[in-house]
Amino acid sequence: MHIDKLIDSIKQKQNPTVVGLDPKLEYVPDFILNNSFDKFGKSLEGAADAIWEFNKALIDQLYDIVPAVKPQSAYYEMYGWQGVQAFFKTIQYAKQKGLFVIADVKRNDIGSTAAAYATAYLGFTDVAGQKIAVFDADAATVNAYLGLDGVQPFLEHNKTIFVLVKTSNPSSGQLQDLAFGDKTLYQNVAELIKDWGSNYVGKYGFSNVGAVIGATYPQQLETLRKSMPNTFFLVPGFGAQGAGADEIIGAFNTNGLGAIINSSRSIICAYKNKNCMQQDFAMAAREEAIKMRDDIIKALGGGTL
Repeated sequence: MHIDKLIDSIKQKQNPTVVGLDPKLEYVPDFILNNSFDKFGKSLEGAADAIWEFNKALIDQLYDIVPAVKPQSAYYEMYGWQGVQAFFKTIQYAKQKGLFVIADVKRNDIGSTAAAYATAYLGFTDVAGQKIAVFDADAATVNAYLGLDGVQPFLEHNKTIFVLVKTSNPSSGQLQDLAFGDKTLYQNVAELIKDWGSNYVGKYGFSNVGAVIGATYPQQLETLRKSMPNTFFLVPGFGAQGAGADEIIGAFNTNGLGAIINSSRSIICAYKNKNCMQQDFAMAAREEAIKMRDDIIKALGGGTL
């Protein structure tokens, strides 16, 4: 199963973390911005080029430490088709460096439209009989609101998906905590995910159908880990959103597996927080990624994953 590829990389690098590549222009050092604007002007082309150069330098300093990266498509779409091209180039470059790439797209729709989304991010598009990979990510985030016929197309490409269950944002409870019978909405979604993933379990006992569960809700994270033993968790909310190593321990099983913890701004903007020279931004990100890894491994007891 494809989820095994991610777990193999986590075990190889002894690091259950993923870096969110969520760039805004204000995150990009001035010397990169100025160089891109000199080439393309203060335009969408210039913005996209700066983001690409920023990402490339970050990947070059992170690929031997972290097992995965997670570019969030919205941060690229806001810069038009030029930004989407940077999204594509980022995915391809990360894969060339051996990273597992999670396309954070949170897509879904009715079955036929869901199939088109799934083809774009995980599959192959048919062009006059030629099968061509488009974004070719290893995994994608998916919204389950439309039910199984909106999720099934994403499973047909034999890759990994992470379905939204209990998200990290403060207002998630407005819908996700609503009671349905003796369970909340998010608990009902969790039960569906277990069922949807039952035929896609790999060698480590985890399914290709994973779950997004925020680090900002540690009690729910721990409870869901117990009720979803075969579901791999993508856990956002570490770092800038307030969660630390102690809050995410409940995401893991007794072997230290079962979750990958995401940090975005805390790593990619580390040079700002450390008051480093702008030219050292990628090295600052590397140092922060190592610190995050070490903090989590220590919280897990310091053993081998």
